[in-house]
Order: sequence, then structure tokens, then C-alpha cells
Amino acid sequence: MSGWSGNSIRSALRRSGCSCVCAIALAAPVIAAPAPPAREVVSLCFERQDVLPWRTESGGGLNFILLHAVEEKLGVHFDFQSVPWKRCLANLQANSVDGAFAVSYKADRRELGEYPGGQQVDASKRMHIDRYVLLRRKGSKADWDGKNFHNIEGAIGFQLGYSVGDLLRNHNVEVDEGSQRADELARKLLAGRLAAAALGGSDAHGIMRSPLGAQLEELPVPLIEKPYFLILSHALVAAKPQLAERIWRAIEQVRNSPAYKKAEQAEGAGH
Repeated sequence: MSGWSGNSIRSALRRSGCSCVCAIALAAPVIAAPAPPAREVVSLCFERQDVLPWRTESGGGLNFILLHAVEEKLGVHFDFQSVPWKRCLANLQANSVDGAFAVSYKADRRELGEYPGGQQVDASKRMHIDRYVLLRRKGSKADWDGKNFHNIEGAIGFQLGYSVGDLLRNHNVEVDEGSQRADELARKLLAGRLAAAALGGSDAHGIMRSPLGAQLEELPVPLIEKPYFLILSHALVAAKPQLAERIWRAIEQVRNSPAYKKAEQAEGAGH
């Protein structure tokens, strides 16, 4: 009888130094290990500029520390997209991205996407708190006392699409919304083209630490202080409401975690 006998197989295995386990492995069919389940992808846009300490164009800062921790906690993957702010919000409204960050609350932004908490926005699900402040040229009498503006001779500038514009218009001051970046506003202010500039607290901090800051003053009373959120698209919330709630809940949990609080303290930020 031709072929391999049982004794021949055992003899060959002994010569090769292979154990019984090898024999079983050789005889068994090859079964590929199951691939790990693919992570759910959630596309998020953010403003294409550095807003320290919260975020940088290259994906640094506290917002990304927080969101990467949320990714790991939930087993999802965030596809981050850096675009100009107005386009980011337009993409959200068109449901071409799943979310946008970091977005302060404005009633008309409910048309763009969903805030945590629905009709009663839940500030406990915020990403962080930041403020707007007023900058003026040294020697200027432009002022803000917490309720009213004084000695405003000309326009107050703010960045295109930023929510502080509502506060300025409600006080019936002339506004200039023609700048995309904080440094553009500071230069216009120094050139005498603006009476003052309304900037986010982190942007103002950066300007005051730059060479431009030597010629400027930051008024001590903030214009406004508000929470900033990850808002999700209407399409995602309608199709996957449980995922939306898990993301918002995880943001709160990570933000309150000792590890994240330590990162905030290192950056000199509060939440």
C-alpha cells in the first residue's frame, strides 16, 4: 500500500522535532482569526486656526485631548476636518459632516445641528468654558463696564461668524466682521481702523503675549462667558440617537476625570 503510514508520520515528526501539537496543527484546516470589528467613524469639523489652549490646526490642544479620550472610551473613530469656521458650520447644516466643535450656543444655530440636552441645552455636556474680552489701543478711552459700552468712536471688530457679534449688535454699536483671524483684528485696531476688538479669551491671551500686545490693553471685565459644545448633525442624531447621547455623556465623563483636569491645570485653563 503506497502512501504514508501512521508509523511513518510519527517517525517523520520525531525526526523533525515536532510534537503532537504540530501533528494536530498540520492536520487541522487553517482558520483565519476573525478581524476586529471596525470602529464607527464620526466626522467632525473644527476651525482652521490655532485657538490655544483648546486646539491647533495640527490637532493639538485640550479639545483634542478630550476627544481622543472619548474615542477610546466609546470605541469610535473621529475623522477630524480642519476648515474655515463659516464653512464648517455650513457643512454641518448640510449634514456633510457629523459634528462641529467647539460651538457656543446661539438660538439660530439650532438650524445647523443639535446641542446636548435638546431644547434645554445641557451645559454639563460642554467641552469647555471660555470668555470674550475687549481689547483697545493703549491710551484709548474705549470702555466696557459689564453692562454698557462707553467712548466707542468707530467700529468694534470681531472674527467672521463668531457669536460675540450678537452681543455687540444688541448694544447698537457699529461692528466690523471682516477679519478671519485674531491677529488681523489686532493689526486693524493698531492701525486705527477699529475702536476696539472683541476676542475670545484664549485669542486675546495669545495677542497680548505677542509683539502686538505691547501697544494694546485688555479690559478687565469680560464681555461674556459661555460654554462651548460639540454639536452633532441633525442627520446623525435622527439616525443614531443612542450614539449621540453616548458621545455627549462621554465628553462630560472625560472632562470631569482626574487625568483631564490635570491636563487643564498644566495649560492654565478651567472647564
